[in-house]
Amino acid sequence: MYYVPDGTQKCGYYECEECRQRFLDVRIAPRIPCPYCGEEPDMEIGPDDTLPDVKESAKLLEMIQGEDVEKYDALISLAITGGDYEWI
Repeated sequence: MYYVPDGTQKCGYYECEECRQRFLDVRIAPRIPCPYCGEEPDMEIGPDDTLPDVKESAKLLEMIQGEDVEKYDALISLAITGGDYEWI
């Protein structure tokens, strides 16, 4: 699969409020950092550093379960692959 590993039974369907990208992620939380426009902060800090701010701009739209995970992954990835659905 494109967004989540094969055999995934539960995942989250997210939309970023900034770049409007929709994607699947194995993490299920009300908000997560966007993999397209957000950056995961480096949590390794020194004694004089402060914790970086994590910008969680992707909002959970729906929790997907069971065989729907594979269907959603295929449909959302069509936009990334340019509409080539022969591989499905």
